[in-house]
Amino acid sequence: MTTTVSIILLVSINLGILWLMMAAPLGQRTITMRRILPHDPSRLRDAIRPQGNLTDWSPDITAVRYGSSAGLEGGLVEMSMRYPDRQGRPVRRLYDIMENIDDRASYTSTARIISDSTLTNAFWSRYRDERRLEPTDDGTIVTFSQSDHYRGLAFYLFRFFAMRRELAALEGWLETGRRRDGLGFSHPLVQIMLAGISTLMLWPFFGLNQTGLAISILLTLVIILHELGHIIGYRAFGHERVMLIFVPMLGGIAIGGRPYRSRFEIATCALMGAGISAFVVPILVLVHNLSDFGSGILPARLHMPSAAFLLILGGFNLLNLLPMSRFDGGQIVRQVFPGLGMQVLASFGLTLIVLMVGYEIGVPPVALVAGLAIVTLISMIGFRTNVMRDELDPMQPPERLMAGFGLYAAVAIHSYAVITACQILFHQ
Repeated sequence: MTTTVSIILLVSINLGILWLMMAAPLGQRTITMRRILPHDPSRLRDAIRPQGNLTDWSPDITAVRYGSSAGLEGGLVEMSMRYPDRQGRPVRRLYDIMENIDDRASYTSTARIISDSTLTNAFWSRYRDERRLEPTDDGTIVTFSQSDHYRGLAFYLFRFFAMRRELAALEGWLETGRRRDGLGFSHPLVQIMLAGISTLMLWPFFGLNQTGLAISILLTLVIILHELGHIIGYRAFGHERVMLIFVPMLGGIAIGGRPYRSRFEIATCALMGAGISAFVVPILVLVHNLSDFGSGILPARLHMPSAAFLLILGGFNLLNLLPMSRFDGGQIVRQVFPGLGMQVLASFGLTLIVLMVGYEIGVPPVALVAGLAIVTLISMIGFRTNVMRDELDPMQPPERLMAGFGLYAAVAIHSYAVITACQILFHQ
């Protein structure tokens, strides 16, 4: 398989996965899980009801308010979640719950969310949650079911694993009487394993040899460094809990501990991925120069690997700064530049710079046109937006100036990295 075919195949696979995870129209879907638990139905009913022991075992719910004393009538129940809103307070959701208990101790509850302190009501308009208990000779059949309208497989999978985690927490509490968090998907050991899997999956695209494996490892390191920059940005803005989720083939996703407060926060956190990586560019250039065969200051075996690392680092971050939806460049452009006209002009400028870099390093014009078509295609992929209840704090002129110049500085540094690395590797 030639290098060109490998790159085209890799890009095509990533585009397909990106569309499937973020934009595929799945429609109304229901996630259902059943367990047969050797426990009395009455104990299980007390465990899963908001008026019972729900907060003792639930991995997400910390407090429940209901009844006339809380100003809530009928089936209205307010739940405080474990994760915070943009002000650092627990997210509060108001549920309308309908319950049914028959003579056989069967129990059914159907809940819908009518108010959320963070997300719009439209986000929850098609969401339904159903819990069912059916007594059997072996104990009780527990059925959890959630129905919602999904666009993209990512959120569907998130709900699927969240339900598995919830059922596991219930079983653990019934057995031990203590909350059991378990080994979550975001646990560092799980992410290290996923990073290793991603490295092995990328290996065939670069050749099943030592060079191909080295390139795959360097690409994984570049992704980790990029996401580390986002994590530093989140921490700088006061996010207490930050997660790094590694998605094989697609890369990594840094997730903040709360929703964004301001447009400046969005732009800065998005820029920090390429920004932190930019500090590595002069270090790699210095390592390359000091490992020259004639200098003897650093080992000569670092000479060409440092140039390869420089190319992968610059190329990955430069592509990530393209003004495409859900890419860092697209997020920064939408926050920094007011109005559609300015956003289009800024996007044109960024894309033109990247095309000029491609022309400078000798990319054929046909490939540049194909790349421009790919950028346009990704930009057309729709994503679910405008789900936050409150408006973001506007960006002030000094903040807009700082983030805008930071964006173009990052583009310039990584453009230099790509051009320099290509001159070293291919034009000597």
